[in-house]
Amino acid sequence: MSAQTILILIAIGLCAGGLSGFVGIGGGIIIVPALIYMLGMSQYEAQGTSLFVILLPVGLLAVSNYWKSGHVDWKFGLMIALTFIVGGYLGAKLALRINPGIVKLVFGIIMAYVSIRMIMSGINTFSNES
Repeated sequence: MSAQTILILIAIGLCAGGLSGFVGIGGGIIIVPALIYMLGMSQYEAQGTSLFVILLPVGLLAVSNYWKSGHVDWKFGLMIALTFIVGGYLGAKLALRINPGIVKLVFGIIMAYVSIRMIMSGINTFSNES
């Protein structure tokens, strides 16, 4: 694993953890798109690896299905999971010091941006397959 990949994984974990603590989001909205757009993973690999990050609290059975199909990167998942903990702690500390209206605004902006990006990517993929 290259130093650049390790830094990207750390950034994904810290951002996802920070936003999880800050506005209650992380896996699907941060980790999946980041793995796809920053590290070139397939949709299934990104989803499987994201589920690995939240394996025990949420997705043990879901991860096992992705793993059996070969769509979980355990090294990436471990790196993100470890840094997600730090980001979650810091994000929660920040959110609790800011006006709830600002937190709600940040959450909405992130959701809108990621939604538009995923929709456009899906349209482009669907159009190219036709």
